[in-house]
Amino acid sequence: MSFGEISLEDKQSVLSELSEVKSLFASRGWFPGTSGNLSIRVGDFTSEQFDFAITASGKDKSLSTPEDFLFVDQDGKPSELTKLKPSAETLIHCEIYRQTGCGAIFHIHTVFNSLVSELFWERKSIPVDGVELIKAFNIWDEEAHIDIPIVSNFAHIPSIVPEVTERLDPRIPGIMLRKHGIYAWGANAFEAKRHLEAFEFLFEYVYRWELLNRKA
Repeated sequence: MSFGEISLEDKQSVLSELSEVKSLFASRGWFPGTSGNLSIRVGDFTSEQFDFAITASGKDKSLSTPEDFLFVDQDGKPSELTKLKPSAETLIHCEIYRQTGCGAIFHIHTVFNSLVSELFWERKSIPVDGVELIKAFNIWDEEAHIDIPIVSNFAHIPSIVPEVTERLDPRIPGIMLRKHGIYAWGANAFEAKRHLEAFEFLFEYVYRWELLNRKA
């Protein structure tokens, strides 16, 4: 299915969902400055061809305007004529969609996710042991252990993509950019939001637990 074959209703539905999520996350202070980006896939999917709506670059995400989002294809190029510029990190979204076939990807910057990414940078993953919110990722083992991957944060975005490809863990619907922020995804916007909220809880827990242990 080409982008031109996707119904107007489907496109509008995706934009409405993105607008609601953007407003909610902005109210939580998860988009400092103009940081962060959100995307939801629309239409059919193959790893070679897909389209998604993504936040436009450089916009104040605490506001709602007709220029908040645009549609791009599997290469991060606009799917239709527009003056808007996609987020600088669109290529990371492209690769996550390509590798996972997910339906939505949400990326935010918070103090806790940035701190733990640096705290555990040398081991290239953030360890979490036995915390209830691990179940949000459909991992039900008692006292489950997970490692949330961390990848390098290069100014040259294409240089990040190979690390994303290499470090993706099929069990973990997220990946951290060092001193930058979490990318969380899911089959749809609801699931991606649930995963993102779980990650943020876990990051704060891990940081505070490390702090308590180091003071002991």
